[in-house]
Amino acid sequence: MSRAPILLGGVTAIILAWAGAAQAQTSPAASATARVDDGAGAYRTQHYRNLFAERLGLSPQETHARIEHAFQQLFHGDGQEQRVYFETGANENGPLAYVTDWANNDVRTEGMSYAMMIAVQLGKKREFDALWNWSKTYMLTTDPANPSRGYFAWSMNTDGTPRATGAAPDGEEYYAMALYFAARRWGNGKGIYDYQREGDTILRGMRHHPVVTGLPPFRIHPNDPPFVEPDTPWPSPNSRREQAAADKAGKPWPPHRPRREPRAVTVGPMVDEAHAMVRFVPETFIPGTDPSYHLPAFYELWARWGPREDRAFWARAAGASRDFFVQTADPATGLGPDRAGFDGTPLKNWDGSPGTFGYDSWRTISNWSVDRSWWNKDPRQQALSDRVQHFLASQGVDRFADRYTLDGKPLSDRHSTGMLAAAAVGSLAATPGQVADDFLRALWNTPVPSGEQRYFDGMLYLMSMMHLGGEFRVIDTNHK
Repeated sequence: MSRAPILLGGVTAIILAWAGAAQAQTSPAASATARVDDGAGAYRTQHYRNLFAERLGLSPQETHARIEHAFQQLFHGDGQEQRVYFETGANENGPLAYVTDWANNDVRTEGMSYAMMIAVQLGKKREFDALWNWSKTYMLTTDPANPSRGYFAWSMNTDGTPRATGAAPDGEEYYAMALYFAARRWGNGKGIYDYQREGDTILRGMRHHPVVTGLPPFRIHPNDPPFVEPDTPWPSPNSRREQAAADKAGKPWPPHRPRREPRAVTVGPMVDEAHAMVRFVPETFIPGTDPSYHLPAFYELWARWGPREDRAFWARAAGASRDFFVQTADPATGLGPDRAGFDGTPLKNWDGSPGTFGYDSWRTISNWSVDRSWWNKDPRQQALSDRVQHFLASQGVDRFADRYTLDGKPLSDRHSTGMLAAAAVGSLAATPGQVADDFLRALWNTPVPSGEQRYFDGMLYLMSMMHLGGEFRVIDTNHK
């Protein structure tokens, strides 16, 4: 459907545009529940494999204890070295809490929504509600003059002030799925805790957000000061290391940022309708998608539980993402790029260099493997996991780098726990055997991340432990 840009004209114009877009999508065929195939995975069988027990001989009690230990350390451990979860007072909706990327000293929708998913899977309602309350209070864009209104700002300071005024789709995706699970685990409450309604609102926005143009600087909330990115990077462990490296190399710090006149920004849906794929960002001038944002295991559930007018779209998106994983994986290494065009062609990095396997890419391995575990609809996913695990094993399971060219040349000398964890989830789809078991054993023998890098490594570590221990499941009232 064609969506002509809308110049900002206040609240009424945005609401009318959004409603019109949704109405145009709602034909009798589209509004009917999509005909869905339940596949042959855990959604149908209700058997979620515990690979630590099945392949390594550990007891279910041991794996559950490890998962609970990781949760307690990351959410309630020592504030300086261990945890990433911090409660920060309360408002009329109850306690408030955020998860911080310690190395960058910010709060991201990625981490907030991951933490909510962990909390609902493990039955931690207080933490779930406090994280959602902080997200709605500080991160949800409500200013009518911001074209991202209705989305969540992807990065904030821990005091609730912005570091960015745009959105990242992976956060909205995990928010929506976590909220749907909460509705089925705890039932719907009132206000912001009407979980089903809140999840529906996010999914409708992802597909039906109007195309809106505005001129920065923008605000998150109407009474905020305009957000202008500072010339000097925010202080953090990462920026201090970057400054030290620049000083050692005799380079200026901070890096020079040429002043540019503000230019209009156009924001639209988070999905590309023609390709049935999630976009990299909803800003229309930035092309392509991020393979690690593709979550067919979730899309299958949205084709059953989401807004009725969108269910056929999400069923189509699940199939498109499965094909996309195959298109983007290197035929020799199995490594995929951080960003790609909708045809699977890797997009260049921001500095113009060829597309690479980087930090976002780690998650892609986990995404197709969880889809295989829950739905088991695509036999190609076994070959994908085999390919990437065999390549990484050839580099050394205990020492492979955390960034590569797509054909397998290392781009760092760091071995990251988060990448190991995501690659180990590949064992859910891989051919059973020594290589897949080596990844399981390596992850089991790795301690819970601590220190400066504990945020991303820690979130992936805990979710991967849950996946492999059979404790990351479809929460459905029909399956109790």
